[in-house]
Amino acid sequence: MGIGVQVEGLTKSFGSQRIWEDVTFEIPAGEVSVLLGPSGTGKSVFLKSLIGLLRPERGKILVDGTDIIQCSAKELYEIRTLFGVMFQDGALFGSMNLYDNTAFPLREHTKKKESEIRQIVMEKLDLVGLSGDEMKFPGEISGGMRKRAGLARSLVLDPQIILVDEPDSGLDPVRTAYLSQLLIDINAQIDATILIVTHNINIVRTVPDNMGMLFRKHLVMFGPREVLLTSDEPVVKQFLNGRRLGPIGMSEEKDESTMAEEQALADAGHHDGGLEEIEGVPPQIQATPGMPYRQAVDRRRARVREIMHTLPPAAQEAIHHELAGEARHRAREEAATVPALGLQV
Repeated sequence: MGIGVQVEGLTKSFGSQRIWEDVTFEIPAGEVSVLLGPSGTGKSVFLKSLIGLLRPERGKILVDGTDIIQCSAKELYEIRTLFGVMFQDGALFGSMNLYDNTAFPLREHTKKKESEIRQIVMEKLDLVGLSGDEMKFPGEISGGMRKRAGLARSLVLDPQIILVDEPDSGLDPVRTAYLSQLLIDINAQIDATILIVTHNINIVRTVPDNMGMLFRKHLVMFGPREVLLTSDEPVVKQFLNGRRLGPIGMSEEKDESTMAEEQALADAGHHDGGLEEIEGVPPQIQATPGMPYRQAVDRRRARVREIMHTLPPAAQEAIHHELAGEARHRAREEAATVPALGLQV
């Protein structure tokens, strides 16, 4: 099972510009979580802080019990081996083919023989659907293939935590859907903790077990997916439905007068160009048939039951509905496996 990450009171600035302040939450071990928010809210900065590339001014980041903000350079090096990172653009070396790109961390950080490296590299390329493409160069393949190659490279050191930065960047909706399925399947196969940073609404609605949102330098909320998907918080509703009406503006948060004007237009029946508002909680993507059972499902179910009484009523109702649906599905599956009894005459 992957490793959880605890973030306590994290604050980060660049000069006089505060990026986010007093961010506190826990990324559950072995589950798929998403951190969303409008562009410019410091989501990628947060990922870089998690692996020690950027140093926040205040707070703690506890990985496997170690605070990476306070640890030594040697400890930080060891902690980083627990992480695999899929960067926005894949971050591939243009002068290397996909095989050598994927092999790079193994050659750089281990003393494995080339025969061992080949076995691992081919296994990971096959895992992301790039078997047979290993001799191609980044400039010869599509953006989606570069993303998958970057994901393969992030997996070669068998990380327990995978950070995924804007997986949909540069991809069309169909390729984004394939990549979303791939991330769920990888979670099923290697049981790693996955944190996805994105502002893609379809990923947010269908992929994660847990969701959090950054806005106005603060964490709006973090919890089971049902909490955000049923939330009445204006900024959450605006973001999830892709609407202009709400606190998020083109470049920054709106002032009260602008929001009042937009609300008056909405009340008068003016459509603000967003998506059709979602009703209830959309179903989560399931692992592809034939994949191992995704252990995160059971862990999350047990964890959510423990905290159910602390969740908003709408989220509780959505979770109860989901659990009832799962029970009916299991009953149908069990009934289908019971052999029919023949009558003897």
